[in-house]
Order: sequence, then structure tokens, then C-alpha cells
Amino acid sequence: MNRAFLVPRRADLAAMFSLAVPVVVVQVGMMLMGVVDTMVVGRVSAEALAAVALGNLAVVAVSVFGMGLLLALDPVVAQAVGAGDEPAVCRAVQRGLLLAVLVTIPTTLLLLPVEPVMSLLRQPPDTVPIAAGFVYRSLPGLLPFFGFIVLRQTLQAHERMRPIVTVIIAANVLNLVLDVVLVFGLLGAPVMGAFGAAWATTACRYLLFLGLLFADRRELVPLLSRVDGEALRLRPLLAMARLGAPIGLQIQLEVAAFGVIGLLMGGLGTIEMAAHQVAINLASLTFMVPLGVASASAVRVGHAIGRADGPEVRRAAGAALACGVGFMACTALLFLALPRAFASAYTSEVAVVGLAAALIPIAGVFQIFDGVQVVSSGILRGLGDTRAPMVINVLGFWLVGMPVSLGLAFGLGLGPRGLWWGLVAGIAAVAALLLARIASRLSRPMARVVVDEPSVR
Repeated sequence: MNRAFLVPRRADLAAMFSLAVPVVVVQVGMMLMGVVDTMVVGRVSAEALAAVALGNLAVVAVSVFGMGLLLALDPVVAQAVGAGDEPAVCRAVQRGLLLAVLVTIPTTLLLLPVEPVMSLLRQPPDTVPIAAGFVYRSLPGLLPFFGFIVLRQTLQAHERMRPIVTVIIAANVLNLVLDVVLVFGLLGAPVMGAFGAAWATTACRYLLFLGLLFADRRELVPLLSRVDGEALRLRPLLAMARLGAPIGLQIQLEVAAFGVIGLLMGGLGTIEMAAHQVAINLASLTFMVPLGVASASAVRVGHAIGRADGPEVRRAAGAALACGVGFMACTALLFLALPRAFASAYTSEVAVVGLAAALIPIAGVFQIFDGVQVVSSGILRGLGDTRAPMVINVLGFWLVGMPVSLGLAFGLGLGPRGLWWGLVAGIAAVAALLLARIASRLSRPMARVVVDEPSVR
């Protein structure tokens, strides 16, 4: 493999940083809307708060596949932009919106029986009707949300981040206002409680889609107004879906793995679950940065592939790993040095602080490997390689991490620490295999991902 992969130039680091920072802002903005929902509804009642948490869990668990599917736009659009192939960009965006419509249908159908499913899973009887009502009122927002992902990935591929950041800020302001008005029934609105938060989220998702379409209409409207009949052809559409499906499956399986660990942790006791929540919340917050770097790396690598610039591909990959892993290493040092201070920021309960302070350093080790794996996945996505990361993810989390977690936690009696060390083993395996995959891909000739049929290339 070319040594340039290991030595990005200062300009490469600056380019990666300038794109990654606004992407991180967008990721944090998306997460913040959920945090505000929780904070506002939490003032209504514990029952309403539990219902919103359960309803959100159901919506995310089902819709995350569609979100991953639409990330197929990353390599297709970024590489077309790098190649200066504007017609291919138009077709990709139009296919992306068509996929958004199509994936909304099964996502909605899977969420319709949410109330009986929650009851079968023995969720609290007084919470289930409210949680199901929250889900039903969130369904109208699925299509604009999937559409927003298509527009967001398109503008990211063009490195046009200002409109996305602007719309995210506007959506957060609207979400806060609507949450307060609808949840508590202000300004003449009826008191809706948890249902008000669902309607606020749905309204904000329409703002995200329509607002972004308006905010950067000069870039987006031409891509959508020149309707290309080729964008409706089945074979290229299926090719794009096949590119995105492994991403969706990878994300869904990863979410499932963390869900299983959460259930196992809950079975150990309330203190254990509370301490786990502190550690996982800290890790989730820091994860936003390498996640943004991963998205930026998909764009930068995709551009270089489109230009057929092999050395630039390698430097972009090196810059992404340096930025993402460097940040996670710094925060890991903080987790290792100040675990009790971080734990005390979340709770004053002595038992929870004590156990969380033991888990946070393990989370620090975990997040170094997590930074490697998410950035590596972004690099491979930019190359158009989506199946290998999915297979590696399954191997690492389910065939390494889960057995090690079970063995350490219950076989050796390490409890919560054992579950977390199993996560470390799994993510370390994923990180190592992904790095090996990158090295293999960068040592071979690289070509554009083209989903169009030969007659229109």
C-alpha cells in the first residue's frame, strides 16, 4: 500500500476538518431535538417520559434500516461530483427520493402493529397506549425525514453545509416552541402531553425537508426539475438499493447488539443499568465527532475516486483516521483520568457513581476502537464498498463481542464490567478487520461506482 495513506498533508487535514465540523454540528442538532423532547415531556409525568422513550425506541429501531439504505447516495453522488458528471448526480438524487418513498411504505407497515407488539414484549400496560399513540403520530414525518436525508447527503457531497446547518438550527428552535406549546397546551392549543412532542417532531421533519429544499434551491431544484427517465428504470434503482442495503443492515445489527447489552445490563439490576446509561451516554456524545468525520471521509474519498486520483484517495483516508481517532484518543484520556467527575455530573447517587466510575474508563478504551471502525466504514463507503463492512460488523459484534460479553459477565462473574469488556473485544475486532480491508482496497486499482446501465454512461 502506498505510504501516502499514512501521511496526509496539512491541506488534507484542513479540508477534512472544514467539512467534518459542520457535519458534526448537524449530527448534534439532530440528537438535540430528541433531548429537548425528553426534557419537556419529563415535566409532565414519569409515565409520559417512559412512553416517549419507548415510542422513540420503536421508531428508531424500525426506521434505521431506511436511513442506512439512503446512505448509498454517499459514494454515488460524491464520486459523480468528483468526476464532474452532473447527469449522474441528477439521476442519483432522483433515485434517492424514489427510494425514500419506497422505504417509507414497509417502515410504516412495520410500525402499525406497535401496540400489540409492545404488549407481547410485556412493556408496562399504562405506558403502552401512550407510546403507541406517540408512534402513530410520528408516522406522517417518516417520508419528509427520509427525503431530508437524501437532500442532506446530496449537499454534503457538494460540500455545501451552510444550508443544512441553518435548517437544523431553525428546526431545533421550532421543535422547542412546538414542544412547549403542544405538550402543555399554551396559546390556545389543547394539552397533548406526549402526543404533542410527536406532532412537534413530525412538523420539524417537514421543515427539515422543505426548508432545505428552499434554503439551497439553486443547487437542488435543477437536480430535481430535469426529470430523467433513466432514474425510474428498475435495474439501476435496484443496484443503488443493493449498495445501500448492507449499510442499513449494518447499522440495524449494531443497534441491536447495543440493545441486547442494555437488556442484559438491566437484568443485573437498577444500579447496573443506571451506571451503564451514564457510560453509554458519554460514549454516544463523543461518538458524534468521528461520525461526522466518517461522513466527511465518504465525501472526500468519493471525490478523489471520481477524479481517478489514487494518491488523493489515500491521503483523504489518512486524514480521516487522524482526525477521528485523534479526537477519540484525547477524550479517552479524559475518561481514564476523570471517571468519577464525569459520573458525578450525571447523578449524586453514590452506588451509581461508583459503578459508573468503573465503567467509564472501559468506555474510554472502547471509543478509541469505535472511532477507528466508524471512520473506516466511512472511508469504505466513499470507495463504494458497503458489503464487507456489514459482514465484518456481524463477525465482530455478534461472533466475538457478544460471546465474550456473556462469558466475562456471567461465566467469570464480572457483571457490568464483563459486558463492557466484551463490547471492547467486539469493536476491536471490527476496527482491525476494517483497517485490513482498507489496506487491501487501497492497494488495488480503484474505480467509480456507476449504477447506470451501459447505454447511459
